[in-house]
Amino acid sequence: MDESRALLERIAAALERIAPPAPRPADWQGDPAYRWDGQAARPVPGPDALPLETLRGVDEQKRAALENLTRLAKGAAAHDMLLWGARGMGKSALVRACIAALDAEQPGRIALVQLAPGSLAGFPDLIEQLARQERAFLLFIDDLGFGSDGRADMLALRSLLDGGILPRPRHVRIAVTSNRRAIVRREEAEAGALHQRDERDDALALADRFGLTLAFHPCDRDTYLTILRGYTEPAGLAFDEEEAMGFAIQRGNRSGRTALQFATELAGRAGKRL
Repeated sequence: MDESRALLERIAAALERIAPPAPRPADWQGDPAYRWDGQAARPVPGPDALPLETLRGVDEQKRAALENLTRLAKGAAAHDMLLWGARGMGKSALVRACIAALDAEQPGRIALVQLAPGSLAGFPDLIEQLARQERAFLLFIDDLGFGSDGRADMLALRSLLDGGILPRPRHVRIAVTSNRRAIVRREEAEAGALHQRDERDDALALADRFGLTLAFHPCDRDTYLTILRGYTEPAGLAFDEEEAMGFAIQRGNRSGRTALQFATELAGRAGKRL
């Protein structure tokens, strides 16, 4: 028995030595952004964010998002936000840019917490931590999936938005981006096979829980060029419109992301940085 006990103690000691250390508690007052992996938060001292003024072609969405997040930062009532629509049109860029602009205006009053894929199961612990803080937080879920792969996350998010038994602090709001247009198209809710209808019904039920819904549509030629100028003018870059359109045609996508890629190409040729 003594030998067995000694062996078990040695095994336990060895396991303790190789086990990863427990995550350190997050300093929720120290950084402008964090990444939540479901168990712990990791600070992001310098989040990737474009200057808000460079985001053009989405003026109405920008006004609405900034107004809502300004309310949150000031401690006033604010909505959860759903940003949906065409890929590459600046949904997540707008969220990051708004938070960065507010933080630059008054450092420390609001922070962005991006949730890693599959981390929604850890929501209760995250909310419990944030409830004790004297700071506004925007929980950010980028490119939320739907269908069978994303169903668990969708249901968890619906539960959080409803409140449930766990109260959500008023200084904590949620922003979600999604490329799935069908999330807000009610006329499609009865089309297709049974499982497709179930997926759409789930998406619609989720969309109804957001107080602010912002749509991002594919851009036409003029909007594409307007977006491009938002990136090139601050850098003092000139461009040929036909070349810019040809760049978009090559990529098969006329969007804000394509405009930024073309601006990056121009800046590289000129030996400049955006």
